[in-house]
Amino acid sequence: MPVRIYKPSRSAMQSGKAAAGLWVVEFEAAAPRSAEPLMGWTSSADTRQQVRLTFATKDEAIAYCEREGLAHVVLPEAPVARVIKKSYSDNFKFGRSDNWTH
Repeated sequence: MPVRIYKPSRSAMQSGKAAAGLWVVEFEAAAPRSAEPLMGWTSSADTRQQVRLTFATKDEAIAYCEREGLAHVVLPEAPVARVIKKSYSDNFKFGRSDNWTH
């Protein structure tokens, strides 16, 4: 069963960098999920879909997969947006290059 190794992007609710550097190993689904007829919940007999392992580095995640004999696919990292730091008062300064809009 193949696994995916990737570095997840930060959520919109996350402002710090506490768990931003972790790499994740997730198992791919072996069987499709089915809808339970009474309540409509989705379920699956494959419990490996629930397993999510985290590692400090990509090399540790790859070494774990090779040690356990798991076929793995490493996904590329998402690009990080560059943050431009500026002051609030820069919005109202004299000689501003572009027009101020609401």
